Amino acid sequence: MTHSISQEDPDGLPLHASGERTLLIGEDRPIRISTGHRILHHDGKCARPHGHNYEITVEITGQLSDEGWVVDKGAVTDVIDHWDHRFIVQKGDPLIEAFEASGDADSLIILEHPPTAEVMAVLLEERMLETFPDNVSEVSVTVRETSELCATY
Repeated sequence: MTHSISQEDPDGLPLHASGERTLLIGEDRPIRISTGHRILHHDGKCARPHGHNYEITVEITGQLSDEGWVVDKGAVTDVIDHWDHRFIVQKGDPLIEAFEASGDADSLIILEHPPTAEVMAVLLEERMLETFPDNVSEVSVTVRETSELCATY
């Protein structure tokens, strides 16, 4: 059900009664993070440690909060920024020991699955849904690894 707020009734409906709304973040100017990774069991050059300047966009659907938004943009960037200037590896990667031995273990993100753009999109969505308030019903994240490779759900 879609509601509109009438100009004739300045109080209008309570914000939470205005129906679900969609917030788009990064549609024209994506959020950018620089992150390294490798695909451990890949047969090609992606098995080597390398990095990307990822571009991330987020679509969030939910009821308006009393503050007047679906979710604060800062909550979105907090989740994404956690991966900025980090190195993402899969559990069991020998690089984990090398990072630990060099004192750089805090710059690692260790995943249960290969750190592909597809996996990153899913994990960012899951983390956002865990973090965001209950008024949020859906989150869709797009992770663009290169101009040729983009994953979204």
